[in-house]
Amino acid sequence: MAKDVISDRGETEKPDAPAQQDSAKRRQIMDGARDVFLAQGFDAASMGEIARKAGVSKGTLYVYFDSKEQLFEAIAHEQCGAQAEGVFSLHPADHDVEAVLTRLGRSYVKFQCRPGAMSPLRTVIAISDRMPEIGREYYETGPAKGVTKLCHYLESQVAAGILAIEDCEVAAAQFLDSCLATILKPLLFNAVEAPSDERIDHVVGIAVRMFLAAYRRVA
Repeated sequence: MAKDVISDRGETEKPDAPAQQDSAKRRQIMDGARDVFLAQGFDAASMGEIARKAGVSKGTLYVYFDSKEQLFEAIAHEQCGAQAEGVFSLHPADHDVEAVLTRLGRSYVKFQCRPGAMSPLRTVIAISDRMPEIGREYYETGPAKGVTKLCHYLESQVAAGILAIEDCEVAAAQFLDSCLATILKPLLFNAVEAPSDERIDHVVGIAVRMFLAAYRRVA
C-alpha cells in the first residue's frame, strides 16, 4: 500500500507505486544522492543532506527509498545495468571475433574509466564487509552479467567452429581482466589519471591478440 506524504508544496500526495518507479521525482532523488555519495562517501552521507541536494522534503525521500542503503543499492544497480546493456551488446551471428572483442574491450575500459566511476566502486568495496548484500547485488548485476553475456557470445563462436574454448566463462573473465591490466588498479587506488585513448587501444590490442592466440581454432 502506498504511503501518504506531504509534498514539497505542502500538499498530501498518494503516489501510485508502479508509476513512482520511473517518475521524474525518483530520478531527481537518485541524481541528488549520487552527488552526495560521490562528495561525502557512503558513511558520511545523510538522508537529510540527500533530500536537500535533491530538492525534496525528507518525507518525500522516504516514500521512494526506505533507507540510505536502499538508495545506494538502486544507484549501483542502475550503473551496472547501463554497463551490461550498453557495452555488452554482442550478436552471436557476428563471426569477426577480433573486431568484436576489440570494440568490446575499448568500450568496456572506457566505461570503467569514465569520470566518477571509481568512487562508487571504492564505496561498494568499503561497505561490502558489513553489508554483503550490496556487494553481491553490485557484482551480480555488473561484473557477473558482463562475463555471462560475453560467455554466451563465445559459446556461439565455438559452436560455429571459429573458436576452440574448453571453458567459455573462464575465457570471458580472462579477456575482460586482461583489458584492464595496468589500468584499473592504479585508478582504483587514485594513483594515476584516466588512461589516454592510445593507452587503452594498446592494452586492449594486446588482450585481443593473446585471446586469439590461445583460443582461435586452427584449421
